Amino acid sequence: MKKLLQNKNLQHLLWIVLLLCVWQVVHLSGVVSPLLLPGLGEVAAEFARAIAGGELPSQVGLSLLLILAGLAVAVALALVLGFASLYSRVFASFADTLCMLAHPLPAIALLPLIIVWFGVGPPAIIAIIAHSAAWPLLLNLTTGFAEVPRVYLETARSLGLRRGAMLVRIYLPASVPYLLAGCKTAWARAWRALISAEMLFGAVAASGGIGWYIFKSRVMMNTPGLFAGILVVICIGVVVDSLLRTVEARTIRRWSAV
Repeated sequence: MKKLLQNKNLQHLLWIVLLLCVWQVVHLSGVVSPLLLPGLGEVAAEFARAIAGGELPSQVGLSLLLILAGLAVAVALALVLGFASLYSRVFASFADTLCMLAHPLPAIALLPLIIVWFGVGPPAIIAIIAHSAAWPLLLNLTTGFAEVPRVYLETARSLGLRRGAMLVRIYLPASVPYLLAGCKTAWARAWRALISAEMLFGAVAASGGIGWYIFKSRVMMNTPGLFAGILVVICIGVVVDSLLRTVEARTIRRWSAV
């Protein structure tokens, strides 16, 4: 029991098993129509069919490509704004104001404007992802820069390091824990934005992606496929979040940031 209380992964696994058991019991009880809540066997069979037919892997692959492209744009934007604000107080004020205005703005509120600018294809989805991820990255990056110990900067100046060298050797390593924390928030926001955008734009243009797979399953009343798609979204989100947490923990331990 003590080992169970100390192992969060084991706790999570037990709760997941319990939830699946409750799901199956409710399905077998007949209280809920099978059209609304299929059994685990039906979902597993539909998942296997979609995998074997290549439909689900291709949709997941497209979604991952889109989110990687959107995150690349977000990282580039955050780095440019963060580096520029580091060496210019005027630009730092501008970047802070821009982050204050854009960070709380949900991507769904920008959909009409994004559709006008980019249409309903992949560029629009990438724009939504970039908007969702850039601002938490920028906020954490600038916070990390601001929290660099002054003794590090004074030592670097006394050694004659120039701005470029200070950025690479001092600012970036010291701000990595903050940047990784921003990556977790950026990933969560970008993943949700991607699925929502694929559902919306897929309904308009019949494009691909796991969001479109879920939406299409709902339209066709393929409830097992709908649940299979949702479970895939959950699994990918959990795996990536766990990887980011592992990298963050190892980085903090390695660089003694705590």
